[in-house]
Amino acid sequence: MRLLIGLSMLCIVSCSDADSKLVTGAMIEDDGIPIALTETPGDVDRGVQVFVDRERGHCVLCHVVSSLDAEFQGNVGPSLDGVADRFSPAQLRLRIADYQMIRPGTLMPSYYRKHALYQVSADHSEEPVLTAQELEDLVGYLGTLNANDD
Repeated sequence: MRLLIGLSMLCIVSCSDADSKLVTGAMIEDDGIPIALTETPGDVDRGVQVFVDRERGHCVLCHVVSSLDAEFQGNVGPSLDGVADRFSPAQLRLRIADYQMIRPGTLMPSYYRKHALYQVSADHSEEPVLTAQELEDLVGYLGTLNANDD
């Protein structure tokens, strides 16, 4: 009986939570999101801005790109030099959007997620950090970072 009640509660929580997910399991193939989140392709220049902007992605807080002219690049996350050689656009898209879905407990923040967030102000609790277009712009930029370009 307890098992039945537990499974029922899990279903209720999972079903209600699924409605608020921007990225769902059905969107994921292997370890990526192969379909772009917008019809407009990512813009490399806007992607650079998202990468360095303290109010948006602020990726330089944790990552370094040697070819990027930005101060105080981080070393918490891996270097993104040559990231386009290591990951496809689909893989980059999922890692930016909600890497927690395939690697729970990762330090990588979920930038396109609005469910199960912690330490988020009420003003921002129902919106992702990045819009779908900003995420695609970031994927566009990261897709240019090949190892031979350093």
